[in-house]
Amino acid sequence: MPRTVDTQKIWDLIKNEHTAVLVTVGTDGSLDSRPMGCVQKEFDGTLWFLTFKDSPKILEIAENQHALVSYARPSDYEFISISGRARIVDDRDQVHALWSEGFRVWFPNGLESPNIALVALNVEVAKAWTKPASSLTLHTTTYGPASPGSLPLRRKLLNRKPYAPSLMSALGQKTFCQKRI
Repeated sequence: MPRTVDTQKIWDLIKNEHTAVLVTVGTDGSLDSRPMGCVQKEFDGTLWFLTFKDSPKILEIAENQHALVSYARPSDYEFISISGRARIVDDRDQVHALWSEGFRVWFPNGLESPNIALVALNVEVAKAWTKPASSLTLHTTTYGPASPGSLPLRRKLLNRKPYAPSLMSALGQKTFCQKRI
C-alpha cells in the first residue's frame, strides 16, 4: 500500500523556483535533459510544463513515460529530484490556467499559439537533500501506486536500517522518510 504524502512539503521546496531540468529517455535509450520554465501555481502531485508540440521530448515521452525533474538551489544546499510518469496533455483550459504573459517570448500568439503542448508529470518519488551535510541522508516521499518493477527495490530500501535519530537531529534534517544511501 503506498504511503500517504504531504504534498505541501514538496511544494515548499519548489514553489519559488523558476527553472527545472526535465530528463526523459531519448528514442535511442539515452537520457535527454533540458531546462524548463516552472509554471506551477500550486502542487497536487502533478508537475506541469509548457512546451512545443513539435519538440523531440513529445516523441520521447510517447515512447517512454519515465521522466525526472530536478531543482537545485546550491547556495542553500537544497536539491530536489522528482520522478514519475510523464504524459502529453492537450487541454486548452489547463494551458489558460498555467499561462503567464512572460510565455509570449516562446509563444508570440499567446494562448492562441497552435504549437502549445503541456507535459504533465505524475509524481511517484520525490527526493530532497536539504543541508550541507545532506550527502549522508536521502529523503524520499512516494506518491501514487508503485510500478510493479519498482516494488522489490522499494521493499529492499525500506527494510534498510535508518540512521540513528540523534544523528538526524544533529544534522537538522527535515525528513519525509529516512534511508541509508
